[in-house]
Amino acid sequence: MMKRFLISLLVIGMAWTASAQVTLYDEQRDAMAQIKEAVAQAQEEGKYVFCQVGGNWCPWCIRFANFVEQDTAVNRMMHDNYVYIHVNWSKDNKNPEAMRYLGNPARFGFPVFVILNEKGEPLHIQNSAYLEQDKGYSEKAVLEFLQNWTREAIETLR
Repeated sequence: MMKRFLISLLVIGMAWTASAQVTLYDEQRDAMAQIKEAVAQAQEEGKYVFCQVGGNWCPWCIRFANFVEQDTAVNRMMHDNYVYIHVNWSKDNKNPEAMRYLGNPARFGFPVFVILNEKGEPLHIQNSAYLEQDKGYSEKAVLEFLQNWTREAIETLR
């Protein structure tokens, strides 16, 4: 009796986990259209665009998105300075036009981050591995990265 109960509980738990799969990336979306919309929004808001390239299949992609959402300082820095988008790259939709436009960032693995200026020009491709710490991300490293690629930081160089 107890064995059946535990097996049933395990099956229910597995079904619930599968149904609760995170979907940050719209696998059907045309990434170039998404990028153009984000650039238009960034122009209106005086920001840059932060493209997180990856897919729903990528655990580190999910970790980074959760990190941005949960870490107050990172969340504030991201949303004050960037239009934050999730650009899909998956087996079924590699978005080749967008990947060429972004400088073929997949060569760095996933997730990979691409910063676009207010004109939509790629400024920087970041290998996310340099921002990792243990099984997550380093708040200090991510904040430093985000700060160094803000519109304000870049424009002071001009």
